[in-house]
Amino acid sequence: MKTVTEFPRKVVEFPDMGIVMPDGCRLSARVWMPEDAGDDPVPAILEHLPYRKRDGTIFRDQLTHPYFAGNGYASIRVDMRGNGDSEGLMDDEYSEQELQDACDVIAWAASQPWCNGNVGMMGISWGGFNCLQVAAKQPPALKAVISLCSTVDRYADDIHYKGGCLLIENFGWASTMLSYSSRPPDPLLAGDNRWRDLWLTRLENQSFLAPLWLKHQHRDAYWKRGSICEDFSAVKAAVLSIGGWHDGYRNTVSHLASNIEAPVKGIIGPWIHKYPHYAGPKPAIGFLQEALRWWDRWLKDVDTGVEADPAYRAYVMDSVRPARWHPERPGRWVAEQEWPSPTIKTQTVDLIPAGEPAIVASPQSCGLAGGEYFPFTFGPELPGDQRPDDALSVCFDQPELNEAIDIVGAPEVEVRLSSDRPQANIAVRLCDVHPDGASELISYGVLNLTHRNSHEFPEALVPGEIVSVRAVLDQCAYRVPAGHRLRVAVSNTYWPAIWPSPEPVQLTLSAATLSLPLRPLATGDEVTFAEPEGATPWATETIRAANSERHVDRDEKTGIVTLSIVDDFGEVRDLAHGLANGSIARETWTIHPDDPLSASGKTHWTQTLSRNGWSVRTETSAEMRSDAQNFIVSARIEAYEGEKLVFERNFEEKVPRALL
Repeated sequence: MKTVTEFPRKVVEFPDMGIVMPDGCRLSARVWMPEDAGDDPVPAILEHLPYRKRDGTIFRDQLTHPYFAGNGYASIRVDMRGNGDSEGLMDDEYSEQELQDACDVIAWAASQPWCNGNVGMMGISWGGFNCLQVAAKQPPALKAVISLCSTVDRYADDIHYKGGCLLIENFGWASTMLSYSSRPPDPLLAGDNRWRDLWLTRLENQSFLAPLWLKHQHRDAYWKRGSICEDFSAVKAAVLSIGGWHDGYRNTVSHLASNIEAPVKGIIGPWIHKYPHYAGPKPAIGFLQEALRWWDRWLKDVDTGVEADPAYRAYVMDSVRPARWHPERPGRWVAEQEWPSPTIKTQTVDLIPAGEPAIVASPQSCGLAGGEYFPFTFGPELPGDQRPDDALSVCFDQPELNEAIDIVGAPEVEVRLSSDRPQANIAVRLCDVHPDGASELISYGVLNLTHRNSHEFPEALVPGEIVSVRAVLDQCAYRVPAGHRLRVAVSNTYWPAIWPSPEPVQLTLSAATLSLPLRPLATGDEVTFAEPEGATPWATETIRAANSERHVDRDEKTGIVTLSIVDDFGEVRDLAHGLANGSIARETWTIHPDDPLSASGKTHWTQTLSRNGWSVRTETSAEMRSDAQNFIVSARIEAYEGEKLVFERNFEEKVPRALL
């Protein structure tokens, strides 16, 4: 990445600008703007997050926000209420309070003497979600949005449920947020006496969100609120949507490019859950330059040509050897002026010969080659060689390809099947099989078969009755070379991506058809991007280096299979304000191949903050298991000032299963 130090306008920074909400709650913002913005007002760009601007997102903030400011914007990074250095309490993700606060910050920014009245909003993940939801509320000053790694559907395409199946990430993310939100504000900003009161109040009101999310197992009003797919026309701001093929949110760029009535463009590259100017696998792109083109057009009314850009720009990845991490994915950029594209044709393939039903009865441990739901650490989190999972699935192998094909879009599999239990899941994987048998995951989809007709009103299966279902796989852009084969692998378990059915299940497949979206073969890059740039990187001292580990163990005596993950994010000290922060996440997922009720997940997070003899630490742990009727979740917070335990709290709740 090229570091830019000279900008058209000189930048000034305000590390703790207070923004007081109508109810009196003070939000803390870190703001960068041109030094002369008071004389020559500029548009504002808002990023509104719970992830702590002081020590959480500071690495990426440092690259991004001064860059925007130097190019004539007031860039505002706000800690949401109840997090970081802001007052107040947070009780859930994307609450009405959160969205209203963002609308109030937008109105506040537009009214400032240094602002020209136009505001944009951007973010990745949480910030990508809430900027779309805020756009649907139509605050008058909001003219444009850049949303990365986000969703339009909080139920069907987030970390909670997928295809009506319960994602393990639902529990994992609740555990993460319990840890993230357990930390205090920085005493240097909040004051020597006040920080402790804010911290203890935050801890006393801390929510463990897993039980809440588990109480909404179907697509009810809870999930519809904030899902902009309920009314795409509500979004009037111009939307630039960006995603990554190695992220968990692979479908949003297509959904937005297909449905938004306001100006919209989509870009999707080979990346994990990161901003694309520093993301991996490479190639990264000049995201900040693309963002400036978007902001300049919609916030400054400068003709930058973005309206003539292709509707959908996607990176078609070449076939590679399966690996848990790829520093780079070879491939090429393709461009579609319209999306959906008339150039993409559907090819159908019958998978099951007439009169030859297939029996699917996978061990509960099938799925361990699938990798993380949304890879994040530049570590061993990508899908590995699929052969271990293929061996536990029913596989439909196609003939060797005589010529390469480009799959661009969402593959689908139509299946006629029966189940021997009233609730069952199905997982469908599309794989690229190399000549030597290595199996690389192209895309996958899962479906709770009781949701075959509706996520809102599921229907139990009648054992033995044949039903028709459609499994939609995630969007992809992948070249399968000549000499390789396509494999469709079907299982009725997918651990630890989804929680297992309450009973072992046998499915009988009587018919299955694969629909492949095929694009004419690209001969090279059809669009190019500038090389990545960024402002001066964050200056730190490393106290403990980061490290990620992932192990799968099988107890040969008991048969229990355990996945152990340790992500040590390291510890660093900020050289400007001296705050040191560190974190370690540990996860353990266990299951017996024959017993779905043996499934268990445990997490343990450690967070540390220190400066000049002052130190705090939080330890948060959580556990999830189930019986045939209920999910059982528990959690614990311990907070320490120095070595003294100053707060502890336990959570435990049982939530009935509902066709899950």
